[in-house]
Amino acid sequence: VVGGGSGGLACSKEVAVLDFVEPSLKGTKWGLGGTCVNVGCVPKKLMHQAALLGTALRDARKYGWQIPESQTAMAKAVQNHMKSLNWGHRVQLQDKKVKYLNMKGSLVDEHTVRAVDAKGKEMKMSARNIVFAAGGRPKYPTHVPGAEEFGITSDDVFWLNESPKKTLVVGASYVALECAGFLAGIGLDTTVMVRRIALRGFDQQMSGLVTVYMEAHGIKFSWKCTPKRVKKLPSGLLQVTWMDLNTTEEHQDTFNSVLWAVGRAPETKTLNLEKIIVAADEATSVPNIFAIGDIAEGRPELTPTAIKAGRLLARRLVGRSTELMNYENVATTVFTPLEYGCVGLSEEEAERRHGKDQIEVYHAFYKPLEFTVAERDATQCYIKVVCLQEGEQRVLGLHFTGPNAGEVTQGFSLGFQCGLTYEHLRNTVRTHPTCAEELVKLNITKRSGLDATVTGC
Repeated sequence: VVGGGSGGLACSKEVAVLDFVEPSLKGTKWGLGGTCVNVGCVPKKLMHQAALLGTALRDARKYGWQIPESQTAMAKAVQNHMKSLNWGHRVQLQDKKVKYLNMKGSLVDEHTVRAVDAKGKEMKMSARNIVFAAGGRPKYPTHVPGAEEFGITSDDVFWLNESPKKTLVVGASYVALECAGFLAGIGLDTTVMVRRIALRGFDQQMSGLVTVYMEAHGIKFSWKCTPKRVKKLPSGLLQVTWMDLNTTEEHQDTFNSVLWAVGRAPETKTLNLEKIIVAADEATSVPNIFAIGDIAEGRPELTPTAIKAGRLLARRLVGRSTELMNYENVATTVFTPLEYGCVGLSEEEAERRHGKDQIEVYHAFYKPLEFTVAERDATQCYIKVVCLQEGEQRVLGLHFTGPNAGEVTQGFSLGFQCGLTYEHLRNTVRTHPTCAEELVKLNITKRSGLDATVTGC
């Protein structure tokens, strides 16, 4: 197995695994565990939690607590946790007698991998089957002068030794919005530059609620703008020039940090894998070569899918199972200041597949109980369930913005494996008082035009 991230580790428990992290352009490097553990899911959730605690401290005063201001060693605590996870993965591999090689692998032929260590020492390994699970890395906009020289990416932001201070986040992917959210949440001046739309691929009504909430809570957005160049001033500040795509006018401002979040590229070129195609069973167009996780185009770029795909592939390769990975109806959550969880189809995709007249959308604006005493604005707390209109009204998509969105959607995603219908929701007894119960109370459709604001219990 080439790649020691989530999918590679899950697949490698009975074999050998190669993992080597090329330092980022800023020199950031990390240990075993891949993107999720080191520069993705884990540190972002911890940073998000730190930002939520900042909000909770402000809320606490409304509840009567007197809390003095304080500073914490947040970044170091997060980094120490990631290092402990790195070590834990190495111990697990050792316990399962998996040979771990800190070497960079590339394909020679259908049964041979070339491996090179940090000192340039080379060896070749042969195997009946080879699995590539090398994931991807953030992209730089190489056409923007100064972007690579002066910018950072999500590969760097969690391992900084100093505060990024005033930060421009370029991009509007979930990575961009999550980073902007926790940077602003810990008190930093944060601006997001968006070329077209936010959260491409997600339900766009929900995306709008997320960004409106972020703007209302102090995060600045530069909409329909694209960067032109980045220049480092004698003061050390970064002068960014960008173009307003509506007016074609150029504007400038200075920042301490510029974080590029303009997409990720799979690690295929360095692996000699550019020309292969991945099938439903993770087999590629080259015999005996398999690919799992983010390296395979069209797969959900999510840690849990890579882990499950890796385990299922390993079982198939040793003849224990024939089960394929099901990539449909995988729940996910965007950990923005107002969390957004979803599973299934967006409203746009449901309409594209089935036709607008065949879709029924049940929705509600609700106010979380925890927002009441704190007098927090709940305007963007919203639930939407997209159903087929005919028959039992099978649920095609479920969308939720509000506290603990990931916990809510994880639970409801189980229903998608069991043929969840609108009646199933309506027949479920609520857990009161919760935010999740609002899903089983849904009774107003978009088509009706009635006010969908929840009142009372």
